[in-house]
Amino acid sequence: MDTLQFFGLPEEYVLKEGRYRCLSCVPKVDVKADGSEQRVIGNPRFDTIAVRELDASSVDFTFKKEGKPTFACTETVSPDGNTMTEEFTETPTLQKVTGHAMFVRVSKGPVGSHVLSGSWQMRTVRNTSIAGPITTYQVTSDGLKASAGAVSFDARFDGKGYPIQGDPSQTVSLKLIGDDTIEETYKQDGKVLRVTLTTVSKDGKSIRVESIDKQRGATMKYTAERRP
Repeated sequence: MDTLQFFGLPEEYVLKEGRYRCLSCVPKVDVKADGSEQRVIGNPRFDTIAVRELDASSVDFTFKKEGKPTFACTETVSPDGNTMTEEFTETPTLQKVTGHAMFVRVSKGPVGSHVLSGSWQMRTVRNTSIAGPITTYQVTSDGLKASAGAVSFDARFDGKGYPIQGDPSQTVSLKLIGDDTIEETYKQDGKVLRVTLTTVSKDGKSIRVESIDKQRGATMKYTAERRP
């Protein structure tokens, strides 16, 4: 995770009068912040969210998909209000992945809101566990099989949309870009969610991934290392 780079618009939240709103989320989130599970619609990564204010500087979040935890974190704003740290646990595979991220404030929230409110830009993210997110690839005669946790697909290099197991609301299409790069296009209800370019290094020991979020106009880049 220490190779992650982020480009694009900052994240923007408002926590005020018992409600939490994520204004930068697609679709936007607007739920009660009383610690109970709140149903949300349209996000491919979670269908419930529980938000709980711990104190004047910290907020706890729990995300689930079909009743199973996918991501949980505690976000804490520094005493000067200029930075925010996020201690997180992610469950993309059978092994949990833990880590922490650091954000810097871009703008403040409305008067009377929790100090977490405002716009934040991620600067760093690090693993604190040995385990990291694992993606498995298998080349077929005319395409690629891939799996990451409960999500997998089996698609051909023909640009057509193929179903994603574990997330039936989405499809993926594949194209070969040269000898070392694959373009993956993910869609939901016919709309492009993101485009990912995966390039294998010359020595075959790593891949460089560039994922472009078409809805938010954000880009994420990172390097994944081949497991022995």
